[in-house]
Amino acid sequence: MSRSRRPSKQTKGRGARPTVARDFWGDPESVPDVVTTVRPADDASTLVRSLGAPPLTGHEVIAEHYFRAVFDKASNLAVALAATSGLLDDGADDEFE
Repeated sequence: MSRSRRPSKQTKGRGARPTVARDFWGDPESVPDVVTTVRPADDASTLVRSLGAPPLTGHEVIAEHYFRAVFDKASNLAVALAATSGLLDDGADDEFE
């Protein structure tokens, strides 16, 4: 004889949790008025490469290649988003170029 399992009657507190209505983007009054521009990085992987070789014994070289590709892709995406929103720093205001 096989018995089918029934849910335990001791499952308390698993009902729907009450939700608090919140704005998704937070409080619009707390947004700063200052908008800064985005300057593209010369080398997006500089910070991570400064930590040393990845701890992948025997695969350090190829791992660095793929990590650099991912960092460059993320950097390019950030630059594209900044450009579409008008926040890209074109370097026209630089004094020391």
